[in-house]
Amino acid sequence: MKELIKALKKAVKFGDFTLSSGKKSNYYIDKYVFETNPECLMTLGKQMSKLIPPGTQRLAGIELGSVPLAAVISICSRLPYVIVRKEKKEYGTGKKVEGEFAAGERILLIEDVTTTGSGAVMAAKTLRELGLVVDCAIVAVDREEGAKENLDKIGVSLIPLIKAKELLK
Repeated sequence: MKELIKALKKAVKFGDFTLSSGKKSNYYIDKYVFETNPECLMTLGKQMSKLIPPGTQRLAGIELGSVPLAAVISICSRLPYVIVRKEKKEYGTGKKVEGEFAAGERILLIEDVTTTGSGAVMAAKTLRELGLVVDCAIVAVDREEGAKENLDKIGVSLIPLIKAKELLK
């Protein structure tokens, strides 16, 4: 895990940033630094696969950032996955969730970096509207700025692989 943390530290940038949540921050975790590195991505997949709760039937990655993680965790765990779009596409099938699934399946949300958890909350609601069971999410890095609490409010537990404070040491 020390090697993984060392690799993930390369993704931390310092300065003045606006996060996807709209919050201002003096640091940014550039997930594409680790999600585009095959060795780091595979290590994340193996480590995050260990966090999958028993009874999970399918994974769900939220476009765009968590899709590479969902794919590699799928490969490591042999569990299929779906992709949750932020917006319903206006062409082709017009789906908001891509991939095969069946109502009643237990889905595990995959996140790359969480701040407030707004993306995971949206994805959980979308999946639940389709009859899927969503009660857990795993994240590569949790910034610990409200995601756990916001997901708890909708009955989804958040399991982080790494907390941002471990990268900021």
